[in-house]
Amino acid sequence: MAVTETVATPHQTATPTSPRPRRRRGDRKGAYWLYLIPGAVLFALVIGAPLLGTVYFSLTKWSGVGDPTWVGLDNYQHLLHDQVFWASFRNTLAMLVAMVVVPTLLGLLLAAVLFDVIGRRFKPRTAAALRAAFYLPQVLPVVVAGIVWGWILRPDGALNGLLDSIGLGALRHDWLGDPGTALPAVMAVMIWVQIGYPVVVFMAALQRVDPELYEAAEVDGATWFHRFRAITLPQIRPETFVVALTATIAALKVFGPIFALTRGGPENATNVPSYFAYYTFFKKLQVGYGSAISTVLTLIIVVVAVLFIWLQARSERRDRGI
Repeated sequence: MAVTETVATPHQTATPTSPRPRRRRGDRKGAYWLYLIPGAVLFALVIGAPLLGTVYFSLTKWSGVGDPTWVGLDNYQHLLHDQVFWASFRNTLAMLVAMVVVPTLLGLLLAAVLFDVIGRRFKPRTAAALRAAFYLPQVLPVVVAGIVWGWILRPDGALNGLLDSIGLGALRHDWLGDPGTALPAVMAVMIWVQIGYPVVVFMAALQRVDPELYEAAEVDGATWFHRFRAITLPQIRPETFVVALTATIAALKVFGPIFALTRGGPENATNVPSYFAYYTFFKKLQVGYGSAISTVLTLIIVVVAVLFIWLQARSERRDRGI
């Protein structure tokens, strides 16, 4: 059987395939923007529309029934002379100490001890268990925590019973009913609630620090405090800004613990702007005035957030030498 071979002639050449047209960079960017539409719609419905409505009602006088009456800036002028409003902001300063300053400092110290001391001398599970214990108050419902602490601090509660049992009955007190002790008692509860958040964040931040830095410092004879000051603090500076910002916003808009423990009393000793707005809005049915309080509080939170972000960006530029 003869085998024939087919030899391609010089005129038989492969037909080149035309390359696919490349998408323009502008087209790709336009496609990326499509993914933002669902979030933008939700933002407009959940945040934007209520915010605009609150600003509008803050310029009116309305009880929630009938038609609002336009009063312009009268509600804001009234705020300037409202002693309860200014007292609530003074209490907010105490909340900043209890929810930002003390938890951040203690949380940073506890995280460093758990990571650099307990995590090394004992099993890592021990540090993880202690971290979870510190974080437990964060996952408790606010109402449950408020009821438990209200039971502890009431006149016939567990704290006064403990004082009686150890011979310190003279120190019995109505901790939440006395204007002089109500705010410090609430601050102590808020420290207990807030302490776990910075501990978890800072321990996660310490995981990314190069262990060779600590080993080199130990070889050079650096103590734990020197390692903490020279290595830990500079390395976790971004997380410190995050903790400070989120905790500050939480302190400015704190509502649940105040509602569960004291309802702003006694004698407005624990009143804060968020509860003051709620009480004015829903209890006194002064919708316009309550909206004005909420609008001012929102503006303060936005300004504080922008300030924190600017300080963080400035710190990062300085570290890069820009």
